[in-house]
Amino acid sequence: MKLVKAQKKKVKLKLGMSGASGFGKTYGALKLAKGICGDWSKIALIDTENGSGSLYSDLGDYNTIDLKAPYSPERYIEAIKACEDAGIEVIICDSITHEWDGEGGCLETQEQLGGRYQDWAKVKPRHKKFINYILQTNCHFITTVRRKQDYEMVKNGNKTVVQKVGTKEITQEGFEYELTVNFELTNDKHLAKVSKDRTGLFMGKPEFIISEDTGKLLMDWANSGVDEKKYLLEKKLIFPMF
Repeated sequence: MKLVKAQKKKVKLKLGMSGASGFGKTYGALKLAKGICGDWSKIALIDTENGSGSLYSDLGDYNTIDLKAPYSPERYIEAIKACEDAGIEVIICDSITHEWDGEGGCLETQEQLGGRYQDWAKVKPRHKKFINYILQTNCHFITTVRRKQDYEMVKNGNKTVVQKVGTKEITQEGFEYELTVNFELTNDKHLAKVSKDRTGLFMGKPEFIISEDTGKLLMDWANSGVDEKKYLLEKKLIFPMF
């Protein structure tokens, strides 16, 4: 083991965007992606929303993959690999909700196995592999996630009542904590806030509309560190291949 000085490395952005239907997730993700790479041809959108990813083709010549059921983790990974093989720089997965709560997704698979708690042992490793693939890909990655109204049981005097407690992302709980930044679209005016921000660029700021400038800002942050491979070579922590 060897102690080395902590130093920020250049990173590949892993971004999330959640919101209810009609709040502008797809459009916002496309504008964000354009700001990140500056080239529509280097953007690919994995579309699970019945072709809605092509509705904004007037923006530019981005690529799409039409992913239909069954929405298994393995089929999502296959689509991501196709984007990587094509030299794509920014992948948008619109949306990852189906992998969790769609036809052939994790919830349905667990139910088909018997719906018992122990059946998750066969499903969760497959879901984890999908999440890890997103986090480890050498592409910048944007996920969109649907949100739904969430409820909880609360005491009201001698009664227990159901109470609305905001909205909840439709994917495995805690996914947002794996991301660089997680944007939450709050209304049909396309205003966004952040629920997770490792960059420090947005936390505590007023709600705003996601644009290409947002992507450029994030890209500047991602490129502000040192090149990891060059750093490791200089520190003799890895050696060049001949």
